[in-house]
Amino acid sequence: MSSSEFLNLIVTNSNNDSYSVERRFKKDVSIAEFKNKLELIVGCQSNLMKLEIYNKNDDIVCQPNENDRTLGSYPVEDGMRVHVVGDSEQTNEEGVRKFELSQEEYSKRSDTLKAFLKEHKLGKYDEEEAKKKEEQKQQELKNEERLLSAMKVGDRCEVIVPGNPKRRATVMYIGKTDFKSGWWVGVKYDEPFGKNDGSVAGKKYFECFDKYGGFVKPTCVVVGDFPEESIDLDEEL
Repeated sequence: MSSSEFLNLIVTNSNNDSYSVERRFKKDVSIAEFKNKLELIVGCQSNLMKLEIYNKNDDIVCQPNENDRTLGSYPVEDGMRVHVVGDSEQTNEEGVRKFELSQEEYSKRSDTLKAFLKEHKLGKYDEEEAKKKEEQKQQELKNEERLLSAMKVGDRCEVIVPGNPKRRATVMYIGKTDFKSGWWVGVKYDEPFGKNDGSVAGKKYFECFDKYGGFVKPTCVVVGDFPEESIDLDEEL
């Protein structure tokens, strides 16, 4: 857990969708200095980059691009993602082509975070830790597949998401999705507790009314004899 003076942020880069790394930054760092630090991480020239901050639900929170402000003056919280936007094919306001390091050139530099992690075998370059994470990931997938084998579309269920009350629903979709990797269960809630109508990012996975649909991990779904809860109108009189 980071102290109140620091923020742990995940750094991603628009020029390399597969690249991400977690770093710690001081809250009182100026945005100008923050960009300089990010330049060493992603290889994009600091005075040409644009920043976007996303929360854990991948919703954009702010765009911290005022160089004289501090990082902590924006609504940035621990665990959020800072996305560095850069396009080497565009030019700046003076018509000068933007400079960005290629991934090959970036890999050759010795003053980058990547070089430091490699030298000290940290993060994704810690082979033992990487192997452990991969084994854990494979075990989680097997567990999800086991749970999925016991359910089918049309099953009644209870959805139990940590931090939320139990909600009754009907299983409407089982499988992979385009919006996130792994296995997902699409459900139609008995009440409007959902986030969609069975569609995400323009793709339709199942049919239901808006705000009645949702997608949850298999571990959050318990199938069984869960009849729809009805309201006794006589009790309301």
